[in-house]
Amino acid sequence: MIRKDAIEIISKFSENDIIVSANGYISRDLFTYGEKETNFYMIGSMGLASSIGLGIALVKPQKRILVLDGDGNILMNLNSLVTISSLKPKNIVHIILDNHMHESTGGQPTFSTKNEILDIGKSLGYKSFSANSKKSLISTLKKIQNYSGPILIVVNISVGNYKSSRINIKPEEIKNRFMNALKN
Repeated sequence: MIRKDAIEIISKFSENDIIVSANGYISRDLFTYGEKETNFYMIGSMGLASSIGLGIALVKPQKRILVLDGDGNILMNLNSLVTISSLKPKNIVHIILDNHMHESTGGQPTFSTKNEILDIGKSLGYKSFSANSKKSLISTLKKIQNYSGPILIVVNISVGNYKSSRINIKPEEIKNRFMNALKN
């Protein structure tokens, strides 16, 4: 399974959820396959999708918050995993798309092959799952529908040749429409 396939599946299961997506190809794929006003697309700030998602989860406890991260992003901000596990928001689902590289910035390798993100999540008390195929991702997303968080799903993906188009909404407009959508 490649990133765009995983994001397409995730977006189908999250029509009513708030999504914060990491910068780079993850946000671009979400924009292409699941665009909606309750998506917050990170244009910069690598590694901070989980921190922003946590803030929203704490302010909007009645809504489910999905954070779409890459292995490179989360390894830049492991402290957010510690903070999320300490605060234990029941409404957060943290999905890590792991291809063992910083694909959006040129394919530099990450250390997710030596430091299992799933094991880190388990050690911190997340309800932790992994998915290695479209079928297992769908099964996991169905399974967690009635679980409370924090939940961590590590989705093992392969590198694909497909690159979604850039987001054609200006950052200020992303922020404004997202904040307006959260008010409703």
